[in-house]
Parts: sequence; C-alpha cells; structure tokens
Amino acid sequence: MKKWVLTLLAGFLAGVSLGAQTVESNLIDAVTLYGNGRYKQAREILETLSKAAPEDDAVWYYLAQTQLQAQQADAAEESLKKAVALDSTNYWYRRMLGRLYLMQGKMDQGQAQYEAIVKAFPDKSSAIYELLDIYLARQEYEKALGTLADIERQRGPSEVVARTQYDVYTAMGKQEEGAELLEKFNAQYSSPIILSMLGDYYLADFADSLAQARYTEALSLDSSYIPAILGMSEVYRHQRRYQDYFNTLEPFFGSEDVPVSSKTMYITNMTRSIDPKILQLHREGFDRLVRETAEVHPADSSVLAAVGSYFYSTGREAEAGQWFRSAADQFPESLGQAATYVQYLSLQKQWEPLRERSMAAFEHFGELGFLDYANMANYQLQDYDAIIDNCQYLLSHHAKDKQLCLSAWSMMGDALHEKGQEKQAYAAYEKALRLDPNYAPVLNNYAYYLSLQGKRLKKAYNMSKKTVEAEPDNATYLDTFAWILHLMGRDLEAKPFFKHAMLYGGKESAVILRHYATVLEALGENDTAKVYRNQAARLDAQEKQ
Repeated sequence: MKKWVLTLLAGFLAGVSLGAQTVESNLIDAVTLYGNGRYKQAREILETLSKAAPEDDAVWYYLAQTQLQAQQADAAEESLKKAVALDSTNYWYRRMLGRLYLMQGKMDQGQAQYEAIVKAFPDKSSAIYELLDIYLARQEYEKALGTLADIERQRGPSEVVARTQYDVYTAMGKQEEGAELLEKFNAQYSSPIILSMLGDYYLADFADSLAQARYTEALSLDSSYIPAILGMSEVYRHQRRYQDYFNTLEPFFGSEDVPVSSKTMYITNMTRSIDPKILQLHREGFDRLVRETAEVHPADSSVLAAVGSYFYSTGREAEAGQWFRSAADQFPESLGQAATYVQYLSLQKQWEPLRERSMAAFEHFGELGFLDYANMANYQLQDYDAIIDNCQYLLSHHAKDKQLCLSAWSMMGDALHEKGQEKQAYAAYEKALRLDPNYAPVLNNYAYYLSLQGKRLKKAYNMSKKTVEAEPDNATYLDTFAWILHLMGRDLEAKPFFKHAMLYGGKESAVILRHYATVLEALGENDTAKVYRNQAARLDAQEKQ
C-alpha cells in the first residue's frame, strides 16, 4: 500500500482531522485513479475521505461517480444529495443528480430537478434542452412549447427552436399550426432546412405547387441541399414529369459527397414503392440513375446488392445475377453477399452453380444454412450420395444438436429412399423419430413411402394421422392420409380430406389431383373424377414446357 494511503488511514483511525491540503492532495490522487480506469481503488480512497472530511462536497461528487461505475446507483444518489446540500450553487452536482434520477427511472424527481436547475441557471442551454427532452419523452407538449418560448425570448429566434416547435406541434396532431410557425420564421430568417420542411409538409398535403415553390427557394439558397433535391424530385414524380424527375436526381446519385447509405436506401425504396408499370415505362431513366450510382461507388458492396435487387425486381434476372456475383466475388469475406448470391441461384434453379457456391460458402463461413442450399441442389441433381455425406457430417460434428440431427436423419432418409434403399431409409426415419416422435415431415414421408409399397398400412395410418392432427390445412399431409385411407378401402372417409386439400393448395399438385380422381372413381363419381384428371394432365404439360 502506498505511503500516502497509509498516512490517510492512520489519520482517520486515530480520529485526527485531516488538513485541507491533505484532503485536496488525496482527492486529486483519487480523481487521477478514476481517470485511469482504476475505479475500485479510487472509490476506496473516496469512501475513506468521505468519513474523514464529510464537509467536502467534491469528495461526495467524485465518490458518486465511482459508485456509479460499481453499479451502486442508490449509494451514488445519496452521495450526490450530500454534495448538492453542501453546495447548491454547483451546476454540475445538480445536473448529475438529475441525470441519475432519469437513469433510475425516477422521472418525476428527474423532471423536478431539471426544472429547478433551469430556474437557477437560465444561461445553461444544455440543461434547458435536456429538460425539453424530458417533456417530449413524457408527452408534456405544452410545457415543451413553453420551454421553447423561453429559449426564444432569451436568445432570439433560431432554426433549431423553429424545427423543434414544428416537431412538437406535429406530435400534438397540430401540424398545420407548426407549418404556420415555420412560415413566420422563414419570412424573417430564410433557410434551406426550414424551406425543405415546409416543402415536405405541403407535398404530404398534396399541395404540389406550394411544395415546389418552397423547394425551389431552398435550392436557390443551396443548390446541393439533398432534402430539397429529393423533395423536388417527388413533386415532379407526382406530376408525372419524369424527365425533370431524373434530371433533378442526377446530382444526388452522381455526387461522391452524398452518403452511400442514402443512395442505396433510395434505390431500395424506389424499387419497392414505384408502380412496376412506371418502372418499365421509364426504365431507361431509372436505369441511368441506378447505373450512375454503381459508377460512382464501384467497390461498395451495398451498392452492388441494391443494383442487383433493382434489376431482379424489374424482371432482368440474368443481369441481376451478374451484380450479385460481382458483389460476392469482390467481397469474399461478406457473409451477406455470399448468402444473397446463393439465394439468387436457388431462385433461378441454377443447381450446379448453387451447389458449388453453397459448399464454398459453407467451408469458408461454417454457416450450416449453406449446407441446406447445397443439399437442395444435390437433390435436384440427383446426387443423393452427396446429400448423405453432408448429413453424416452434421451427425458427426453436431451430435449434441437435437434439431440439427433430426433434420439430418430426415434428409438422409429421403436420399436413401431415392436411391431405392428402403430398409436403410426407414432406419434413418426411425432414428429421426426417436429424437422427435411427432416430427411431421418424417412421419409424412415415412407413411407415404410405406403406402406406395402397400406395406404396414396400419403403421402408416397412425403416423399420417398425427400429421393431419398437427397441421390440418397442409395439403401434402392431407393427401398422404387420404391416400392411405383409400388403400385401406375407406374411400368414403378419404373424400373429405381430399376436398379439404383442394382448398389449401391441392389443386396445384398433379399427384394430389390424380389421387383424388382415383377415390372419386372408386365412389362412382366418374364425371367429377374426369375433371380432376384433366387438371392433373394440364399441370403435367405445364411442367414439361
């Protein structure tokens, strides 16, 4: 222990009153320790000082700070109260106590404290704005407006006050009054910010001419002010003046000073919100804006992704794929870009590239979702051995993950079935059901494959019954259960399940339609059965095209 600490403790234990110089010296040491992040040591010294020199307000103030670091909020509150009681003229003591009240959720005490601070220190703008935040958070809008009026009386009109007043009026549902206030301010102190806010207000109120006038005035003051540029472009878009719309936006997309995030957000929102017919009708102009963004930011991953999404949404999947691939290749460490390109390949049913990319991404990032995409591709490519290998990997490397193993045994069973290895497939299904006896995908597939062989129909019935009880609107599960009933000679019971399946997607499956037709024929309803067989034939024909 340092010599000065021993002296301090010895003095305290002996009941000797420390001199002012000694207290100040030890306090400086404690504050130095606090500044160096040695909070515990600082707190220990300050706790001793608070007993040796309880009349020193600074000791209590700094002790409160160390107590907050130790998450001793109640103790810190008591220390700050003592500091304030000893020196009520200290702004920082009182402000910290007010902040502590708010941190503890003591909103009434915090508000009262800040109101007292503002009254005692009317020149402290930081406290005034913090009190304003309290009023706004508590939706005490009249008090907020009163505070803003006080600020204006003391300091004169300002853009910040005008904007805040408008926000308060908007929160009160009195946006029109807020706009009138902005107009009065603008008449004396014109600014691009206030003018653009007025333009946004009029645009939202469908007063295009007024909005255009305010944006024009804003741009006359600052031709590069982005909110005014975007607002003016929206006026032109509302008026269907698309050439003016594109010309107005070019400085936004072509500037290196505009944040990339603003551009990508605009492209994303534009793609989602603008009428697809308008996008197609004026595609050349929209393309120009999007391509210009890519030219200005050729190595930004978010831009490449946004541009790819734009082309995909406008029906140009091949070009979108080039952008997605470029983003994935340029940013090999980006999990998001890799996932986007993999998802694109799956939607495009590009199975070979999907398998290649998915496996590469899985090996690089270790994310199991990529293995699922690889298995999807393997299934379509009829590479069942690759699926089995992937499932065995999951089982050996994630043996303790029940859900993952359940999925692996399920996929392995399906792959083994496709290979014609029924005995091994059923063994895989049995292992899956040991993990979860109610896992519907396995119950359904297991039951359906048994029904195709005409074996163990009672077991198949019991498994399939569980699936329709769990998911009564699943057309696939309904089909399996109804078909098993048919094989058991219970066609009358099967019919309502097929009818229900028709309501939930069954008409989109040629297999389900043919199964239903077979049951109807067994019940002598040949005309209706013919209708469903014809629908199945049409689906088969569409599939071949």
